[in-house]
Amino acid sequence: MLTGTAVAQDRAVGRADGFVLDGRIVQGGIVRGQAPRGTVSLMLGDVPVPVAADGRFLIAFDRDAPVQLSLTATLTDGRRMTQSLVIDRREWRIERLNSLPRFSQPSAEFQARRSGELARIEAARNIGSDSQGWRQSFVWPVTGRISGLFGAQRIYRGEPGAYHGGVDVARPTGTPIVAPADGVVILAADAPFTLEGNLLMLDHGMGLNSAFLHLSRIDVRSGQRVRQGQVIGAIGTTGRSTGPHLHWGMKWGDARIDPLLVAGPMPAGATGTDASIVH
Repeated sequence: MLTGTAVAQDRAVGRADGFVLDGRIVQGGIVRGQAPRGTVSLMLGDVPVPVAADGRFLIAFDRDAPVQLSLTATLTDGRRMTQSLVIDRREWRIERLNSLPRFSQPSAEFQARRSGELARIEAARNIGSDSQGWRQSFVWPVTGRISGLFGAQRIYRGEPGAYHGGVDVARPTGTPIVAPADGVVILAADAPFTLEGNLLMLDHGMGLNSAFLHLSRIDVRSGQRVRQGQVIGAIGTTGRSTGPHLHWGMKWGDARIDPLLVAGPMPAGATGTDASIVH
């Protein structure tokens, strides 16, 4: 099934020798697919796309992805098949704060700690695994009131701040969270990070990973395999946070993606949505 907008050189979507795509082609979204028969390499624009032995793959689109990208498969006989993808744009929640500066000058201590933390996060994201979680239908790590939306951004006196790179779910400290899909633990902080607090990261395979911020505790260890629905930690308010909540962020390679599009709407019975951002 192909949803979203696509213009293909081979329009027979679903044929064994063409692309099969499943998912909405939209900023912040992911799409799973089947590569054409005989594919030896696959590119999304200039980004290499891993392809499983059965020809399945996953691609994702950054919050600021361009309007159009090409998906190109190189076949065993040297031929290339290209499908042009038109990426739906989204309207983001923008808050203008004309009376506040963008940020205060960080301390030397913060800067010294932060560079090491960012290096650890980058190293974790470069750890690949054979996890098959990317094939699964993701579930919410915790249900509750959505207090922060992916892509929201504040403008300080005309200068844009960083956009919100995940979804926040407000629940009390100590509320358990579960793995949204199978994965391998690629980072389990042994001490709180300056911004993220107690940080846990899972690799779901094929370059797709999840990050869980501000935890009160982490129940798994680096290198451990976890199953969808397994308790992996608990909500807290560690790091830069003004109240207990889970920040769930997701990336595919360098693309930041919207967990709300991956897991779907918050299940019925969870308490409402608040577009304000909790940090």
